[in-house]
Amino acid sequence: MWSFQYLTRIDFRTIPILFVLMCISLLVISATTCETWDKIEESFFTPSVINQMKGYGLGILVYLFFAGFDYQKLKKWSWCFYIITIILLFGLFFTTPIQNVQRWYRIPGLGIAFQPSEYAKLFVVMTLSRFLEDKASVIQSKRTAWQALLIAFIPFLLILKQPDLGTALVLFPIALVMFYFGGIRRRAVVIMSFLAILGLSFVSLMFLDVLSHEEMRPYVTKVIKEYQYERLNPHTYHQKASQTAISLGGVTGSGFRNSEFTGHQWLPAAHTDSVFAAYAEEFGLIGVSILLLLFFGLLYFSFQVTAVAKDRFGRLLSAGITVYLAMHMIVNIGMMCGFLPITGVPLVLITYGGSSILSTMAALGIVQSIYSRRFMF
Repeated sequence: MWSFQYLTRIDFRTIPILFVLMCISLLVISATTCETWDKIEESFFTPSVINQMKGYGLGILVYLFFAGFDYQKLKKWSWCFYIITIILLFGLFFTTPIQNVQRWYRIPGLGIAFQPSEYAKLFVVMTLSRFLEDKASVIQSKRTAWQALLIAFIPFLLILKQPDLGTALVLFPIALVMFYFGGIRRRAVVIMSFLAILGLSFVSLMFLDVLSHEEMRPYVTKVIKEYQYERLNPHTYHQKASQTAISLGGVTGSGFRNSEFTGHQWLPAAHTDSVFAAYAEEFGLIGVSILLLLFFGLLYFSFQVTAVAKDRFGRLLSAGITVYLAMHMIVNIGMMCGFLPITGVPLVLITYGGSSILSTMAALGIVQSIYSRRFMF
């Protein structure tokens, strides 16, 4: 089930990328969580940095576990994971809200919060991979398409009601790409693609001020509620602040702990939702280019696993995980640049938070499990 020998067969090209991304995260979190105005003299290891390092330490163990674990065994447990996830997501509606939303479970005695929606995306990928493999002989039937949609729609709806629009919307492209790779009937894929393009175009036009937010209000609020429509407001302080921080970074950035805008705490959620904007202000266009290259490398090597996977389940699983990672990168950066509404989607391995780290490292470990077993028959 778990074998050390497979750790020697993983794609070691990804290890430096993960290490540099972790270092970048610690730099930004240290710069944005200083408690004094004398930021240069304050210790690098703020409480948030220490917590993030603990998350990385646990995340590395999770990564090594799943990299050495036979991913085929996950297929047997996928439905169990899925059902537990649905129960946990449903149970959130009976918990005390944190920051006016119901996304976390408090763990008594440990002082930490657990966010099941972060793991839901990974478990949906596992379950869809198994389902699409099991239904290979009838993959073109309408019934299979509807059943696959239902698997993705149930957690989508529960996450949307928390409310967590960003995480819910990440599930949509994941399901779309997996349906494409899985061979679901073409009409279903075309309809989903059309809806995705239509929705993305509408939001982008609104955030580019081609469509007026106020003029569209009477029409859109006939479909969604008023408070839901307000999340599509491109003129909030958070939206403007993130764009301001990015623009102030210029080409070379202000330097570590030298940012004026973020340093004066004018950027909301600088070490969580807005971590990309905070990083851009301190390290500029050069730093952003390096970060994007690292993300590209991580996604490129992950998609290579999809090409070399030995079986259908492995191909679907690696494809779903890669899209899962890519959507977090695209949506978070798009939010900060003013193309998408700010919905709390974390930037993988950069944003502060244990749930995001553990789910990401588990996903990357599974990808390496698929890669290391590519020559087994």
